Amino acid sequence: TMGVLNAADYGIPQNRRRAIIIGTLSNSGVLLPKKNLKKTTIWDAISDLAYLESGEGMFEQPYRINPHTEYQRALRDESQSLYNHIATNHSVKAITRMHMVPENGGREDLPKSELTKSIYSGTWGRMIKEEQSVTITTRFDTPSSGRFTHPFLDRAITVREAARIQSFSDKIIFWGPKTSQMKQVGNAVPPLLARKISQQIISHAKGVTD
Repeated sequence: TMGVLNAADYGIPQNRRRAIIIGTLSNSGVLLPKKNLKKTTIWDAISDLAYLESGEGMFEQPYRINPHTEYQRALRDESQSLYNHIATNHSVKAITRMHMVPENGGREDLPKSELTKSIYSGTWGRMIKEEQSVTITTRFDTPSSGRFTHPFLDRAITVREAARIQSFSDKIIFWGPKTSQMKQVGNAVPPLLARKISQQIISHAKGVTD
């Protein structure tokens, strides 16, 4: 069985397309998981996380805002503390550029004098909170590397916000230097998508189709 699955079709607030190949010893193939009819937005995922400014946050901190979406409640997973929610300490110049970009805006809103030579799609763009994110990469802390600026705050998203968009439980703590944490998050298969695929494999093994 093979196909291209988009994480956004499975309740994950991210457009992340990946080729999936599942091999079996039987003559029948494993059915790919059915798509969700309801989409999850960026704001469904991260709006309950503290509204930090550049340089703010701690490795472990209490939740300040109650969850208010099903996705948030599921990913909190009864976690007692919020981890990995630390905003990058951006330069004054970078903060100035981000401040010039309105909600839903991007590099087209910057004056020519503030444009950089970045070749990345979505560079200096703000995440559109009522839509799904672009693919989370390992450089989501850098506004010039893609549409990774917070929907209205003048900073890039944090490791925890990226983890939420990837569908990691809040109980999963990312250790090591920040560059390592970003690789752990950005290179991963979204856990909710992996779960959907594994459920199909289990059903196939039991001779049950979904």
